[in-house]
Amino acid sequence: MTFRIAVGALRRRSRDAETFERPSEAAASAPSLRGSLQVRHVDAGSCNGCELELASAFSPVYDVERYGVRLVASPRHADALIVTGPVTHNLREPLLKTLAAMPEPRLVISLGDCARDCGEFRGAYGVAGSVEDIVPVDAHIAGCPPRPSEIVNVLRTFTGQ
Repeated sequence: MTFRIAVGALRRRSRDAETFERPSEAAASAPSLRGSLQVRHVDAGSCNGCELELASAFSPVYDVERYGVRLVASPRHADALIVTGPVTHNLREPLLKTLAAMPEPRLVISLGDCARDCGEFRGAYGVAGSVEDIVPVDAHIAGCPPRPSEIVNVLRTFTGQ
């Protein structure tokens, strides 16, 4: 049983490694980040599915930090902003303040289907709109929730590694 689990994990890992090499359309328009990307994450009202996958992307299995991507606590230290979930009325202003606190040049990445088009929350009374309705978005990572390998793939294209 343990051997099957290990072989299955290796197969999934090699299959995920293939997705790292695919170029992203958003990478062509990204400013040069010289091999590193400091990321600030904002949950604008999601169900936490995307947060789990984002945490997995930074875990030892996928280890996006080896490609020069780091999570930072302050927007003043960030090069990119990852936003998850549809933007709620209560988080519209904090999202705008976070973006205003970031230095130029900066990237905004929407993570998940809810951030892209409100997903299941479309039309809900507490939703102000998608991330793109509130702030300009440079890249979308699709999925509900997106796979950690796709998150790593997109972030890796910004660092050029």
